[in-house]
Amino acid sequence: MVRAADALLLLSFGGPERPEDVMPFLENVTRSRGVPRERLEAVAEHYLHFGGVSPINALNRDIIAAVEAELVTAGIELPVYFGNRNWNPMVEDTVARMAADGVGSALVFPTSAWGGYSGCLQYHEDIARARTVFGAGAPELVKLRQYFDHPLLIEAFADTIRVARERLPVDRRAGARLVFTAHSIPVSADDAAGPPADGGRLYSRQVADAARLCAAATGFTDYDVVWQSRSGPPHVPWLAPDIVDHLDVLATEGVAAVIICPVGFVSDHLEVIWDLDNEAAAKAAELGMSFARAATPGTDPRFAKLVVELISEHLRDTPSRRLGDVPGYGCTRNGAACVIGCCAAPRRPIGGK
Repeated sequence: MVRAADALLLLSFGGPERPEDVMPFLENVTRSRGVPRERLEAVAEHYLHFGGVSPINALNRDIIAAVEAELVTAGIELPVYFGNRNWNPMVEDTVARMAADGVGSALVFPTSAWGGYSGCLQYHEDIARARTVFGAGAPELVKLRQYFDHPLLIEAFADTIRVARERLPVDRRAGARLVFTAHSIPVSADDAAGPPADGGRLYSRQVADAARLCAAATGFTDYDVVWQSRSGPPHVPWLAPDIVDHLDVLATEGVAAVIICPVGFVSDHLEVIWDLDNEAAAKAAELGMSFARAATPGTDPRFAKLVVELISEHLRDTPSRRLGDVPGYGCTRNGAACVIGCCAAPRRPIGGK
């Protein structure tokens, strides 16, 4: 059945765009969690290292421009709005503007491809909160599905891996180890991700499936899946190993070159450029290991095509295209949970997608 929509809302995490925004932004991220001030100040230094500007908002605006052009090509008339969870433009303000513009219903594209609390359920919470803040007459909001195994995403990542491999010294390319990274989360949060009937661990299983697909597309049979951007207290188990620790292990195995693919991220935002381009790259240099980091797919024209394909699933009943073996969910109306028992809310880390 074809379903109508008046607009598309791109919903993201948000980030500061000037130095004076950094601490208020981090306070928004950690509100009601009692995170010590010194922890916030430590994270703030990562942003201030780049002039207090996170690239995420600019990257999202680039995605919006590409999606707008692709919608025209596809013959779909939808205005595109932009809203964030933690910084301007806040999703509550965007929903109010949509209502003032006469939008009665909208599709919502989240800048996370994944299941789990941070990857999916928290976006449902954003939708529900924004509608509650507006009150009666808020637009109907339908979140688009998880897209971690969409063929266009896998193709885009595969090409960035090939490009990264070509940046390695010629004599080290053949033996380079492919290493996939995604944002770490508490083990307890991963265990609670997905409906109990699926056995939990939806997020880590989806990441592993996407990595498998990307490796197969590029001809790699030997690869690793590791994690990055941990921010919790040391006594709380998180998904491991961390990328920097893993490089030490690879060095002991005689690996001379690595290709790092941040498969868990849509764009080269701060956690990618800090944790990989700075910390992991520095560790590789210390170990005498050649290092090449694959780009994220957000700037690839296929990413905008992916978004429009997800839209077409609703507006034109086009079939869903999926390559993976792991379940995917995510598509509900007005912030409802995907399925009963899916993705319990944990204590949230600093950072996100």
